[in-house]
Amino acid sequence: MAGLALDGSNPDVSLLYDINGLAKDAPHWSDRVMEFVGEFGIVIGLVLVALGAWWSVRKRPQEAPSAVAGLIWAPLAAGLALMANIPIRGIVQRPRPFKDHQGLDVLVAGKTDYSFVSDHATLTMAVAVGVFMAHRAFGVGAIALALLEGFCRVYMGVHYPTDVIGGFALGTAVTLLLAPLAMMLLTPLTTAIAGSRAGWLVRGGGAVGAAAGEGPPEVPEHRAPGGGRGSKDLAA
Repeated sequence: MAGLALDGSNPDVSLLYDINGLAKDAPHWSDRVMEFVGEFGIVIGLVLVALGAWWSVRKRPQEAPSAVAGLIWAPLAAGLALMANIPIRGIVQRPRPFKDHQGLDVLVAGKTDYSFVSDHATLTMAVAVGVFMAHRAFGVGAIALALLEGFCRVYMGVHYPTDVIGGFALGTAVTLLLAPLAMMLLTPLTTAIAGSRAGWLVRGGGAVGAAAGEGPPEVPEHRAPGGGRGSKDLAA
């Protein structure tokens, strides 16, 4: 794969230069913003989106345990996907694009590890797919952030487009393929938490009683003034 990237006519390289070329025409402050966003900002944004999804699913009594289990699975899947990427990088051994191509505007210095596949793309897409499994609306936003992360990595000159695509594929595959086993293990845990004193972590306060099988509060019997029964009771 490294050999393919050396050919300047390769679409992977052409797209790299096209996207990274935007950095050359951008003001200096814009590059610094993209550097922060691509390195840390989007990851922080995904954490906030996941917290928003968690807060929302707690309000759905019947779905809350499985949905919260899915949100727990999201970062776990990302960790497993990153571990899976370690041998992939060692096997492919693709150098960073700035080592083989001149004229790139590299916004982040000190990248000495291999390029394929992108850790950032892997992590963000794994989390995004996990959030999507738990909450569709928040999941769409998370996937949009993951796609933006992929763009940023190429813009910054530290990855080829195919590095990013490979990361997206790896993160998605690990999250979806292992999800049935993960949910089978995590859902009983979140269900148990929902019935404990820490139940607020899984269900919102107003939904705990109903989910636990408690009925509505008993309506007091209507009595007429003086201690007698109401008019309907008297008529009966």
